[in-house]
Amino acid sequence: MAFLSVLAAMALEHLRPLRQPLSYYRSYGRFTQWLERRFNAGEYSHGAIVWALAVLPLLAGVWLVFALLDGISPILGWMWNVVVLYFTLGFKYFSDTAEQIARLLRAGDIEDARTRLDAWRGGDASQFSADELARVAIEQVMAASHRQMFGVLFWFVLLSSLGPVGAVLFRSASILARRWENATGLFGGFARRVFHAINWLPARLTALTYAVVGNFEDATYCWRTQASAWPEPEEGVVLAAGAGAMGIRLGQGVNVGGETVWRPELGTGQPPEADCIDSAISMIWRGLAIWLATGLLVVIAGWIS
Repeated sequence: MAFLSVLAAMALEHLRPLRQPLSYYRSYGRFTQWLERRFNAGEYSHGAIVWALAVLPLLAGVWLVFALLDGISPILGWMWNVVVLYFTLGFKYFSDTAEQIARLLRAGDIEDARTRLDAWRGGDASQFSADELARVAIEQVMAASHRQMFGVLFWFVLLSSLGPVGAVLFRSASILARRWENATGLFGGFARRVFHAINWLPARLTALTYAVVGNFEDATYCWRTQASAWPEPEEGVVLAAGAGAMGIRLGQGVNVGGETVWRPELGTGQPPEADCIDSAISMIWRGLAIWLATGLLVVIAGWIS
């Protein structure tokens, strides 16, 4: 049933992708900001309590609806799984944005490409060169593929006996870790630590997926030697393996506000160009195909046994 839920949600998300702005994510973001303003006294324990307030009622509500619907009919429980997965995945709308940036770069429309990237990542891309735009767009789409797809699918399947609780757990933990990343004092420490624990294995499975569908040797080499230098260790694992698998270089310097901001170098080979954005998206979809094929084999093995 979990495999069919994933398959249906992915098909629905492909046929009718979510479009920004996502009102429910914005509402949850405003709620987390209110919690931070109301309860942040700079203490680690306060962050732990508020994290529980932001996540546990949400998980309990999602599970309760699943339990009620599944008690009436397993089909209703399955439909609830599909709906929640549909609203927690959402990789397609990020890949569409990346494809738009690639088209703009090929057409030489740097200004519109900057505007698209700036709206997507929420940072200053107003002085990015074409090379920097391609590089950062690939980083964004690889990170989104993990946070909005592979990580969600992993936890959904792992906790499938509880309905879509795993998908909501991963997405909410991811949002809180980012929202409270720069919170004053130690308030955001618990959110980062929890997401690190939740994300440790899925990030490495995503990296392994990139290695399998790309250059395995270079992907694993970059993963081992470069990932730890990235500010977010699990994201570094994903990006280093992805860059190595594609044979391109990510990270490095970007021009922000007239100054060069240096970041660790990831990958091997040449700097990426616009076509590499499409190649990155293609690599991600091949990786998804491997996950779905693996899931189908597990289902068939279960039927046979």
